[in-house]
Amino acid sequence: MIKKLLLLFFSLVYFTSFSQNPTLSKQATISVFTCGKGNELYTVFGHTAIRIKDEINNLDVVYNYGAFDFNTENFYLKFVKGDLQYFIGASSFDDFINEYQYEKREVIEQYLDFPEAKKQELYDKLNASLFSEDRNYTYKFIDRNCTTMVVEKINESFGKNLIKKVDDTSISYREVLYPYFENHFWNKLGINIVFGAKTDKKAEKLFLPIELLNSLDKATVNGKPLVYKKETVIKAHESKTVFSFINSIYFVSLILLVIVVINNKSVFTVYLIILGLLGFFFALMGFYSFHKELLWNYNVLLFNPLYVILPFIRNPKTLKKLIIFCVIMLLGYCIVMINKPHLPLVLPFIVVTFYALWKVNSTVKLVK
Repeated sequence: MIKKLLLLFFSLVYFTSFSQNPTLSKQATISVFTCGKGNELYTVFGHTAIRIKDEINNLDVVYNYGAFDFNTENFYLKFVKGDLQYFIGASSFDDFINEYQYEKREVIEQYLDFPEAKKQELYDKLNASLFSEDRNYTYKFIDRNCTTMVVEKINESFGKNLIKKVDDTSISYREVLYPYFENHFWNKLGINIVFGAKTDKKAEKLFLPIELLNSLDKATVNGKPLVYKKETVIKAHESKTVFSFINSIYFVSLILLVIVVINNKSVFTVYLIILGLLGFFFALMGFYSFHKELLWNYNVLLFNPLYVILPFIRNPKTLKKLIIFCVIMLLGYCIVMINKPHLPLVLPFIVVTFYALWKVNSTVKLVK
């Protein structure tokens, strides 16, 4: 109990020191950290943070909008639904950097040419956010995250849309995200079959840390570069990738091949039911979640909920008609997938599903 009280006391002292904002000196600097990707799913896209340093005031604070609490009640349900609250956090420079050194993740720092008055304004706003309702925000994968929040704060400071995306906007969000899951097959497969039509739109919004880094490099204020200095705080750690058969498309292809080789109606039926249950899950997710990325998920044409009812239809004519309808839907899915980057991921499922439907259909005997 005494330890908890002491921890609470020192926490109050620490945050109170932030609430009493000093006047920044002329030597104060504003910079943005772009952090490399980590091994955990929530770190795979990297991270963005703002650093304010003022040696005259013995100040070196890092603010980031990527904080969340795993102990939040119904954490995973809230995350799936899209109403999980993220919040701004503040830490010392040393604490922030030590974490990334431990995880061997690259950190690049860009120093921004802020007018003195705007430095103070940003510093005051960030500190005010720590102790107000602005501290929390509802996380959205593309529209509102640690990077978009930093962009928003910098643009607000200058009173205009200063930072604009300079990366390729002719490709889709799905294509932008695809390379991030190299060597993470199950994550890549899961993300791509859960995401719907929104991720196939042109990636016009700046939402990834690396995109902000590139955009800051090109941003100008009154004809002058916004970034006046750029340096690598932690160098990227080059680790050798160890191939994992289980974490690869070859493992899935082997399982699907075994299903084909067994060549049993019951096995095909179970396979189709599993696909159908996944389709129900995707459809329900689209209706339940506030994440727009999950809406209009055309992958349900492959993971078709109708597969679930196939074993329960006793009328042969009705069953054959339903199977034909499912095949037509699967053909439609193939057309939709022609230009999609995740076609190689689902191609084995497409082939085996066609074969399973054909085999189940061939066992249906029509009564003359």
